[in-house]
Amino acid sequence: MTPPDPSHPPDRAADQAAAAWVARRDRGLSAREQDEYLDWLRADPRRGAAIARHEETLRRMQRLAQWQPALSQETNPDLFAPPRRRRQWLTVSLAAAAAVGALLLYLPRPARPPANATPGSYLRVNERERLADGSVAELREGSRLDVHFSATERRVRLTGGEAQFTVAKDAVRPFIVEAGGVAVRALGTVFNVRLDAASVDVLVTEGRVQVAAPPPPPGSAPVAAPLVVAASQRTVVPIAPTPAAPEVVPVTPEQVREVLAWQAPRLQFFETPLADAVAEFNRHNRHRLILGDPELGRIPIGGTFRIDNVEGFARLLELTLGIRSEARSPDETVLLRGR
Repeated sequence: MTPPDPSHPPDRAADQAAAAWVARRDRGLSAREQDEYLDWLRADPRRGAAIARHEETLRRMQRLAQWQPALSQETNPDLFAPPRRRRQWLTVSLAAAAAVGALLLYLPRPARPPANATPGSYLRVNERERLADGSVAELREGSRLDVHFSATERRVRLTGGEAQFTVAKDAVRPFIVEAGGVAVRALGTVFNVRLDAASVDVLVTEGRVQVAAPPPPPGSAPVAAPLVVAASQRTVVPIAPTPAAPEVVPVTPEQVREVLAWQAPRLQFFETPLADAVAEFNRHNRHRLILGDPELGRIPIGGTFRIDNVEGFARLLELTLGIRSEARSPDETVLLRGR
């Protein structure tokens, strides 16, 4: 990574804003946030460089988090060295490196292609699973569930990530979701649970749930009694470094949409020719993309994209690859080679 030029220090406000955008990547961006991000990025060329700096910092932290000293007999001097061979998911020049870093923050993406992905392939992300009792679990990409149903209860353990549950009514067997030691008991409802290293976030969109925090360590103050969270309410339960009593807060419809933005249909591309990506977007949308230059169709692209945001995808191509977009009609956009 190129160190910043001390004679041209980065703007502090822009640098803080870039860090905030990087931090929001993993939870996903709503359509409104995507537009705000691109507008912010276009306004000042230095912002792309700030994004790239923070993205590199994040990559280094992730690399360090995966390092296990117990498995090494000596210090690894190349811990932070970049891989000798790195395949970019977008064919761009080195001069566009900052723009590429910005692109990868525009929408959530996997750290690496799934094992079943091959160059030129694409797939739908997120998973919708109907459980044995008729309940439905919608899992965010990379999330994991363990399901244990018995004659007396329906217990689901979220071991990582985020999921929304639409619970089938069963007066005899309660439906309980465990996440990070927090127990969420459904009372006939639809709710979203997100687990991260420090907290468990519960958002209810229909009905009610009962949320019980994990027991405190020995010698600590007792945790408050379980809370009831109703529709259009949310609670965040701290679980690290020590459990703490949560609070229930109301949420607006806009806040609900932002929290659940990850559920929007998405496509992942893996070195997919632009022509194939355009065809897939056109298959799902009334607004159509047209390649004005057939040669553009050979450009390989990669990443995760919202299926329903055709205009955002076109703007992203213009921002990162210099591919111009022109509206031919309200329902057609032509992609052209940059001037």
